[in-house]
Amino acid sequence: MREQNGFRSPPREEGAPPPPGGPGQALPGSTAAGKDGPAAASGDDGLDAAEDWLLSVRAGEGDDDAFAVLVRRHTPALLALAVHLLGNLADAEDAVQDAFIRAWRRLPEFRGDAQFRTWMYRIVTNRCLNTLRRRTPTVSLENAPEPTTRDAHASPERAAEADAATAALARALGSLPADQRACWVLRELHGLHYEEIAQVMGTSEQSVRGRLFRARRSLTKEMTSWR
Repeated sequence: MREQNGFRSPPREEGAPPPPGGPGQALPGSTAAGKDGPAAASGDDGLDAAEDWLLSVRAGEGDDDAFAVLVRRHTPALLALAVHLLGNLADAEDAVQDAFIRAWRRLPEFRGDAQFRTWMYRIVTNRCLNTLRRRTPTVSLENAPEPTTRDAHASPERAAEADAATAALARALGSLPADQRACWVLRELHGLHYEEIAQVMGTSEQSVRGRLFRARRSLTKEMTSWR
């Protein structure tokens, strides 16, 4: 069993094919992917998506090293997402660990209909939402990473005010319904487009826009005194 960034890949089932190639070997070239290839994208994101898809193909065939690359590449963003949704690092680490285990087991089903990143965001988000539904209605997010960077040259008074505003935003965010919170975090803190958020949430773009509108309205109301 291989351990990478805290993730321990489950043992390969008996009879599974050996990894194609070996450590350090270049990934095989890609021709037109067609319906089974990576989702269309452009620019650097497109290159990353295509490489992710090739890595996922090899990982689905049992290549531990290819999956380790995917884990290293996506863990920071996925962990930040989970912390923003759940409010503490321990629960977030459990959620991401569980998401990678599920992804490893389901890789043979992955055909690139969405980007690998989007697929992992969906698994982590669903895991976090299930956790939130089992919690009490009010969840503190005061341990979540700050959405803005503090000015290192700010006065102590300004720094204290910024900390208080961040805590107020965390409380307001924690009071939102889980689906609204997820949409807001995915859009405002992780920069996903509406279409990608819809894929992550398993809903329509119209529904995403509605949830974002209600979330922004609630947060604006709660943060009025800090404007």
